Amino acid sequence: MEFVDSFAGGHAGTATRAVRPAVASVSPVSAVRPVTPAAAVDPRTASVRHYEGGQLVWRVQCGDLISRERAVTVFVEDNQVVLVSPPGETARLTSGQLGQLRAALNEAAKMAER
Repeated sequence: MEFVDSFAGGHAGTATRAVRPAVASVSPVSAVRPVTPAAAVDPRTASVRHYEGGQLVWRVQCGDLISRERAVTVFVEDNQVVLVSPPGETARLTSGQLGQLRAALNEAAKMAER
């Protein structure tokens, strides 16, 4: 699991730090899988979809209750969809941002099913 640090470098939700203890041996099953070109990509996720450390993530910009910039992050790990909200905060999304989040969750769900 990772927590997203929303105070990093002036960019909402860009720094991450691992909270899982280091594992001495690596499982032969990798949680990170490349996306095949045949996979359907929703145009709403084009601006929020990218790779971080070799893993596909969707980072949807949002605000909090006092209008600070934040982000909701979606990624797939161990065939499960992980949704990371701003730490200890509420994510306020416009209808456009909600559409991006919905599309990101849909794509991630399809990846997790493979």
